[in-house]
Amino acid sequence: MTKATIERYFDAFNRKDIAGMLDCLSDDVAHHVNEGEVRVGKEAFASFCDHMARCYDETLTELVVFTAEDGARAAAEYMVNGTYLETDAGLPEATGQGYRLPAGSFFSLSADKISRVVTYYNLGDWMKQVS
Repeated sequence: MTKATIERYFDAFNRKDIAGMLDCLSDDVAHHVNEGEVRVGKEAFASFCDHMARCYDETLTELVVFTAEDGARAAAEYMVNGTYLETDAGLPEATGQGYRLPAGSFFSLSADKISRVVTYYNLGDWMKQVS
């Protein structure tokens, strides 16, 4: 079930289905953003997703999901294929630049819901690609 939950989460991401992503999460999900603060709860996660959808158009490819034997944790590796749509605060000006970079996420699960999402990518690499 763990792998299916993670795959459903990423499928919803690629369909730009925020409600579908939220359905995979526990109510008190802890979202650890790359280079950012931890956001707790579905409302904070949804707000983050809305912001990201305004600034970035991203599709994830080359997804590989790894799961712990007990189903309580998982990890995923993937490529982010994106377009920088709207200037994000403190970042370079957006002019529709494309980018492609490897990323990874770590998950904790409880009762078949994701209770923790941690995402990592190389911000310096992204900055070079959009500057």
